[in-house]
Amino acid sequence: MEWSEIGYFWPQYATMNIKIANISLNTTDSEIRKLFSPYGNVDSAMVNRNALNGRSLKSGQVNMPVAAQAKQAIASLDKTTFDGKIISVSEQPSEFY
Repeated sequence: MEWSEIGYFWPQYATMNIKIANISLNTTDSEIRKLFSPYGNVDSAMVNRNALNGRSLKSGQVNMPVAAQAKQAIASLDKTTFDGKIISVSEQPSEFY
């Protein structure tokens, strides 16, 4: 069995991608990581940026390795104020369903 198959048998251990909407233009990757780290390990956290000019697209993505921790973070952070804006936090659907 490969590690990628573990999530199939034990969904609570599958990685989860989270999308964040309506973040401030000044929010950085490290600030997003700090926001989610109290809920568990964060594999990656990034602000989505325009490829041409590097400006924020007011959204971001977080990948957490444990789905149960990610769901707790989503429930706790959705519709809360972060960096002066009310953010929307939800599970990002997988491209492989």
